[in-house]
Amino acid sequence: MASSFEQMRANVGKLLRGIDRYNPENLATLERYVETQARENAYDLEANLAVLKLYQFNPAYFQTQVTSQILLKALTNLPHTDFTLCKCMIDQSHQQEERPIRQILYLGNLLETCHFQSFWTSLEENRELIDGITGFEDSVRKFICHVVGITYQTIEHRLLAEMLGDPLDTQVKVWMNKYGWTENEDGQIFIYNQEESIKPKNIVEKIDFESECCRAR
Repeated sequence: MASSFEQMRANVGKLLRGIDRYNPENLATLERYVETQARENAYDLEANLAVLKLYQFNPAYFQTQVTSQILLKALTNLPHTDFTLCKCMIDQSHQQEERPIRQILYLGNLLETCHFQSFWTSLEENRELIDGITGFEDSVRKFICHVVGITYQTIEHRLLAEMLGDPLDTQVKVWMNKYGWTENEDGQIFIYNQEESIKPKNIVEKIDFESECCRAR
């Protein structure tokens, strides 16, 4: 039997495929769906973009809280470009005048430019922003580990803890285990061998000799 969320996803999918995709009367349903995504740690970019598009068409219906939730959910899907897509659909006046949105855009910029320590400091000062966004911090840590995995061969335990926003050192071992990273006695963490994950591809171009000869004539 399908869960209530799966049923909601299916209903919203039908709505988005129909002629009423941008009917403002559907906003209440789509906004509830955004809140459900945040609560149940689920994600549906297409539906969220539809909400932002409806806000563009109907500025009077704009909701700061729902837009904030959409932006935060987009951040949980880094390194994909969802956050940039969503940001481009929000009017500049809201980006500049609505404090929650302004703060989330700042957090997003810190993540996208890999200023991870500054991100955690700023988030700690604005923790109310992620109230109700289940799994937000772990999703960010997953992105940070992705960046570490493609950037470092070794990294100091202390630095990784700072990057993961882990001053109490409770998260580093968890994420090391997830990615199979190991640590020596000097506190150096060895990242998964990049040579094994990045293998050169041999590009073979097949040329039909007869057709090339004919073309030369």
